[in-house]
Amino acid sequence: MSDISAIAASSLPDDWQDGVFVGRIETAQGPSPVLLRGGMIIDMSAVAPTVSTLVERGDFSGSGGTSLGCFDSLRHLLISPIDLQCVKACGVTFAVSAIERVIEERARGDWSIAGAIRARLESRVGGSIRSVVPGTDEAAALKAALIADGLWSQYLEVAIGPDAEVFTKAPVLATVGPGADIGVRSDSTWNNPEPEIALLVDSCGAAIGAMLGNDVNLRDFEGRSALLLGKAKDNNASCALGPMVRLFDESFTIDDVRSAEVRLTIIGADGYVLEGASNMAEISRDPLDLIAQTRSEHQYPDGFALFLGTLFAPIQDRDEPGRGFTHKTGDLVTIESDKLGKLTNRVVTSRDAAPWTMGIGALIANLGRRGLLGAIQ
Repeated sequence: MSDISAIAASSLPDDWQDGVFVGRIETAQGPSPVLLRGGMIIDMSAVAPTVSTLVERGDFSGSGGTSLGCFDSLRHLLISPIDLQCVKACGVTFAVSAIERVIEERARGDWSIAGAIRARLESRVGGSIRSVVPGTDEAAALKAALIADGLWSQYLEVAIGPDAEVFTKAPVLATVGPGADIGVRSDSTWNNPEPEIALLVDSCGAAIGAMLGNDVNLRDFEGRSALLLGKAKDNNASCALGPMVRLFDESFTIDDVRSAEVRLTIIGADGYVLEGASNMAEISRDPLDLIAQTRSEHQYPDGFALFLGTLFAPIQDRDEPGRGFTHKTGDLVTIESDKLGKLTNRVVTSRDAAPWTMGIGALIANLGRRGLLGAIQ
C-alpha cells in the first residue's frame, strides 16, 4: 500500500465498505469527482465532471464511470469533496457556543477578562439556555429576563430566537481537503478550530449526505465586532471538509447525524495536547430545520454544503492563566466521527498556506481542455 492510499484508507470510517461515498481526487489532468462503492473507487468525470453535476444527476450507481481499482490502493490525493456548491454555515446552534460568543462580544476580543464574564453568564443562564427550545414562548420569557438583567446579546438572539444564524463561510471552490494545511489569519491572537458535521444539500433542498468540517473561528476578530464576521470566517485555507461525503442510505441516515459524536484532538508542535467532543444530540435546532432556514428565500442551483455548528468551545489554558486556548503554527487538528471517518489538517497562517488558484474560471478552462464541458447539464 502506498503512503497516499494508506492515508486515504485510514481517514475513512471502519464500516466504509458498507457505505457509498462521493469525493474528489487530484489527477494529472485536474480534479475529478469519484464514487466509492463496495470498496472500489470510480472516476465519474466522463459523465459528471463536477460533484455538483453528479449530485444533481442523482445516479450514484457508478454507471458510465471508470474504475480505478480498490480504494486501499488509491494513487491519487483526496481533495475537498465539494466543488460548485456554496459553502454555508450555521452558528450558535449549541448552548455552550452561545455562551462563548457572548463572552467574546462582552470581552471585545480581550481574552484576559473572559473568565469573569463566563462565570457570571454561567451562573445566570447556564442551565436555562441548555433546555430552552428556540422560538418558543419559554425562549421569549428567557429573553425578557435577560434583557431585564442587562445580559441580552445578539448571539443569544440567534441561539434562542426564531431565526438561526446562517452565513457564507467560503467562496465556491475555496475549501481544502484532508491532509491539507488549514489557515488562521496571521494577525489573530485568540482563535480555535470548530469541529463540525456539514451536510451536502442538492438544488431541491434535499440532504443527500454528510461529511466532517473545520469552520475555523477567530475569537478576537468576531469578539471585537460582529461586523467582522466575514473577515473572521473567510480567509485563505480557512475551511476544511472531508474526507468524503457519505451518502444517506440504509447504512447511514440523518438520524445518525442527529446522534453523532464529533471528537477533536489537537497535537501541538510544542507537545501540547487538547481533546474534546461534541454530541449532536445537544444541538438546539434540527439539521433539517437549518436547511429550511438556509434556503427559505434563496435558491442554490448547484446545491450547498451546510456546517451545522459545534458544541466545542475550548477554554483550557494553553499558555497564560485565563487566556484559554489559541492555535499555534504546526498544530495538527484531527476531527473524527464513527460514521464519517477522520479529517486531519495542519495549522499554518492563511498567508503561508498554499494560495487558492483554481476558481470557477480556472475549473471551466480545465474541464474544457479535458473535453468534459459537454457532460455538464
